[in-house]
Amino acid sequence: MRKQLSAVILLVVLFFPSRSFSLTPDEEINIRIYREAAPSVVNIVTTAVSYDFFYNPVPSTGSGSGVIADRKGHIITNFHVINGARSLEVTLFDGGKYEAEVVGVDPGDDIAVIKIKAPASKLKPIEFGDSSTLQIGQRAFAIGSPFGLEKTLTVGIVSSLGRTMRATTGRLIRGIIQTDAAINPGNSGGPLLDSSARMVGVNTAIFSPVNGSIGIGFSIPVNTVKNIFSTLVSKGYVSRPWLGITGQNIDPTDAGLLNLKSSGVLVADVFKESPAEKAGLRGADANVRLGNVIVSTGGDLILSINGKAISTMDELNALMDTFEPGDSVTLKVLRGKKELSIKVILEEMPRSSDERKVKR
Repeated sequence: MRKQLSAVILLVVLFFPSRSFSLTPDEEINIRIYREAAPSVVNIVTTAVSYDFFYNPVPSTGSGSGVIADRKGHIITNFHVINGARSLEVTLFDGGKYEAEVVGVDPGDDIAVIKIKAPASKLKPIEFGDSSTLQIGQRAFAIGSPFGLEKTLTVGIVSSLGRTMRATTGRLIRGIIQTDAAINPGNSGGPLLDSSARMVGVNTAIFSPVNGSIGIGFSIPVNTVKNIFSTLVSKGYVSRPWLGITGQNIDPTDAGLLNLKSSGVLVADVFKESPAEKAGLRGADANVRLGNVIVSTGGDLILSINGKAISTMDELNALMDTFEPGDSVTLKVLRGKKELSIKVILEEMPRSSDERKVKR
């Protein structure tokens, strides 16, 4: 019996050698992508300090991923990976460990830049791609440290483009890439790659009821990262224009119930010393109940900015992103029954909530 089995194995080896030892074209691509890009991906371990019931310090750790951006030691990751961390430790592909410092953060895009002091010879920068050329259905590769398991590759496709995702600041991040390449906790901050091993996105979040990949992952477009990287390195933050209001969406149904002749964004609050206050915008002075919802009333209703109609705060914020601090914009508002045109000179958005106090 053993002689017969040995003869069968010998025949298989002789007549089907390629099937036993060769790689498929897809496997060769996967291996090439990993070999080219993995040395540019790092593991980030964060240490934060909280306090127990007796106010004793209790250190806690977390982990994420990052991408080497240049030979100066700058590393791109997610803001939520390093937010609140007291210390950061970066592990390179070769196992070398380095302390890192935060260089710049952009909570509005969930991007951060940190830096390590490592020899340039140990730093292999990632190659940047162009996320504007992505197409649904093309291959996508994710490298990172899911659940702390370093140097992991997963493969999928670009499932959708142009998604939106809300950052921790409440700002909508636009142009998000959706992929079914497995992304799990710990992958955050790692790269999404195309078939040429170029980074086309920064993996940032998943949609999952089980806290693990179900094939719905999201990446911030690399073009967004490229637009803000130099600013984060030089200034430490991204300068954005600020109007200085909180607003409430008024749809056509709400407008009818409130006896308003148009939908738009109702100014609920005006921040002290903000561009809105300096221009004379008025916030709400009363609240009414519409069904199960409390709606502010009495404030200005913003109808358009520079002639572009708006109906939601998201639309207003999207328009704000097209301006720069110091730009002058004209708001068309409804105050009572009268339409007004109000000129506002935008200022730089305060970086601390302590700098934004509501006018009462």
